[in-house]
Amino acid sequence: MKEIKTTTKDKIPLGQKAAFGAGHLVNNLLPGALGVFMFFLLTAFGMDPFLAGLLGGLPRLYDAITDPIMGYISDNTKSKLGRRKPYIFIGAISSGILFAILWQLNPDKSQVYNFWYFLIFSLIYLTGNTIFSTPLIGLGYEMTSDYNERTRLMGFSQTIGQIAWMIVPWFWVIIANPNLFATQAEGVHILSIIVGGICIILGILPAIFCKEMDQTHLENRAAITFTSLFSNLKDLFRSIFQVSKNKAFVKLCAATFLVFNGFQMVASFSYFIIVFYMFKGSYGDAGNWPAWFSTISAVATALLVIPIITKMATTWGKRNAFIIATIISIIGYMLKWYGFNPENPWMLFMPIPFMSFGIGGLFTLMMSMTADVCDVDELQNGMPRREGTFGAIYWWMVKLGQAIAMVLGGLVLKLVGFDPNLALQTADTITNLRLADIIIPSVTAALAIWVMWKYDITEEKANEIRKTLVERRGEL
Repeated sequence: MKEIKTTTKDKIPLGQKAAFGAGHLVNNLLPGALGVFMFFLLTAFGMDPFLAGLLGGLPRLYDAITDPIMGYISDNTKSKLGRRKPYIFIGAISSGILFAILWQLNPDKSQVYNFWYFLIFSLIYLTGNTIFSTPLIGLGYEMTSDYNERTRLMGFSQTIGQIAWMIVPWFWVIIANPNLFATQAEGVHILSIIVGGICIILGILPAIFCKEMDQTHLENRAAITFTSLFSNLKDLFRSIFQVSKNKAFVKLCAATFLVFNGFQMVASFSYFIIVFYMFKGSYGDAGNWPAWFSTISAVATALLVIPIITKMATTWGKRNAFIIATIISIIGYMLKWYGFNPENPWMLFMPIPFMSFGIGGLFTLMMSMTADVCDVDELQNGMPRREGTFGAIYWWMVKLGQAIAMVLGGLVLKLVGFDPNLALQTADTITNLRLADIIIPSVTAALAIWVMWKYDITEEKANEIRKTLVERRGEL
């Protein structure tokens, strides 16, 4: 495929790409830190496992409701400061502050007190985080209308975002280190304040430095007022219905659901295999190997995979790049059978460059393709443009799938007979666990390739749509 040269006005300056990437780092750091800190609800604050599970699940239901609402509000906002940037600025500050407050639990208080404290502040925190993250995603879709520059932007931002996943695995080590903190509770208190502060500083950068789409030609935006609340709700549901009818977008959602949640379903299996297969159930001998496995995966994704994916997409097209990257990831999953080697722990890192093509390519390409889909939506349904709504529904699907994957992952562990309380697992259990760790993500990745096989928004088609939209809007 011949790459069409990007014009100067469609190129995004490096400073804006870096600012947008800083926002994505925050978007990864907050949920990553939240996932690690949730473990310490049990060990540091004595929360019952069932109640801890409720605290992990109930806020997700609330999050699923607020994301589309925030997307709709952002799409229809009329402001001299833009549709997205005011929310990003306010949301970044509130997210950082509320994250720190959320984790100031008192280990001396009753379990009931800490349960309600955490649940209430989880809902408040998620509100602030939705105000930040949903407009941020929409902003990325509209920063350029060029087919290839969209991929470069998403690739650059995903590279910066991977820094979060290089850091987060070490939170386990830091919080539990008695030389740093007197108690795990103290570690959670202090580290949450540090994380919150970093997220405020980095999170406001997109609001300050990034450029939104010119609002001059954005027509038919709804009035967002309390008096128009009922009509807004009707319009929201109509908007969601129209988005769900977009066949290209449905393919992107389905492929993401399969690749990401196939990966998520077995995400914890690598940790268990390292401890119970490679190191015979000894957490002490396993040491920092699991943390290094996660960190090296993030490094490979950021520095190796995403640049290659970006080049593949601009040379051969986004669909072809996705298919090739997903096939390479399947090879990586299969190599885990040989890489998880008790005789040579260093072999652990051998499958990583191949596996990383799965997740590394997924969000770089899918976010770029979603921006193209937003153009198709405007072509078919007219104004207003709905980048916020598309982004909200896409990430709602990701979050829903993640919750399902966690449940199914636990079910698979139970079916293979895994018991974390036993230092030595049976040979059959270990074999079945290793097979599941390979087969499940490989099968879901193969299904994703099948879903995307007839995806038809090529570079040529995207540019034809863009020209039609420019003429329709009356832009120069």
